[in-house]
Amino acid sequence: MVTKAVSTAQKPRVPYEQLPFYKKIARDIKGSPILYLMVLPVIAFYILFRYKPMYGLFISFTDYYPGAPILDFDSWVGFRNFTDFFTSKDFGRVLKNTLTISLSTIIFGFPMPIIFALLLNELKNARFSKVMQTISYLPHFISLVVICGLIRTFVGADGFIAQIISSLGFAEEKASLLNYASMFVPIYVVSDIWQTVGYSSIVYLAALTGVNQELYEAATVDGAGRWKQVWHVTLPGILPTIITMLLLRMGNAMTVGYEKIILLYSPQVYETADVISSYVYRSGLQQARFSYSAAVGLFNSVINVIILLISNKISSKLTDTALW
Repeated sequence: MVTKAVSTAQKPRVPYEQLPFYKKIARDIKGSPILYLMVLPVIAFYILFRYKPMYGLFISFTDYYPGAPILDFDSWVGFRNFTDFFTSKDFGRVLKNTLTISLSTIIFGFPMPIIFALLLNELKNARFSKVMQTISYLPHFISLVVICGLIRTFVGADGFIAQIISSLGFAEEKASLLNYASMFVPIYVVSDIWQTVGYSSIVYLAALTGVNQELYEAATVDGAGRWKQVWHVTLPGILPTIITMLLLRMGNAMTVGYEKIILLYSPQVYETADVISSYVYRSGLQQARFSYSAAVGLFNSVINVIILLISNKISSKLTDTALW
């Protein structure tokens, strides 16, 4: 009887940590099938629209023309397209402009949602706080074409911003501020803050709800005022979220959306407004230099990856927060 009981006994369950990777996935799917069904559309999106098109990067190393097969080794030119870009007169300009606009947006724009979330968190009137949130969210949901139209109206020759700038002596004559190369970056950065500050603050408002309230009570007992509570309790409590969002932003440090750029710039402000994405747009679609523009876009993506890897490494060394 004892031998029979032992032979029919179930095998001990292997601990999760000791399972191979594929068996861990299988156990997770079996335990939470609904959750994995919910994530399937996201996985399909990235496979179809992010990973599948990557094979098109092959044309960066070929002399591609419309109608030719993408995987055409007969038109292989190696790194010629990259060399042409690095030695062109436009390389220094678009690289400098991209870094200037991107770094300006990070330096001046990244802290704004954090500050806005902290201010909203300090409001005692819940109704007023919700009204302010709603007003700040609105620009995010307005079409970018409409946003750029509003910007052109505000900074146009008859716009109130242009009139104020002109009256202060910063503009020589009454004209659209977008006609001045020196004004493009400030206009872009300020309008970007106006457009994104409200919606971007949602992440930080959510993080603020997770700060332990007992820490505020202890700080109050120790005599800390509202400013010291923010500095010593609130900010350390949401610091992991801030670092994560900054790392994600650094992964797009070289990415300045061409849509807003081409809706605002003109040839007379290319000196400060022309960035890599707008240069790719003109080279690829307007000049039909498909391989050349693909090479420029690939160079931009590689630099983004390098910046992300370096930023993540620095964050993991200095703090306990990293993307991986």
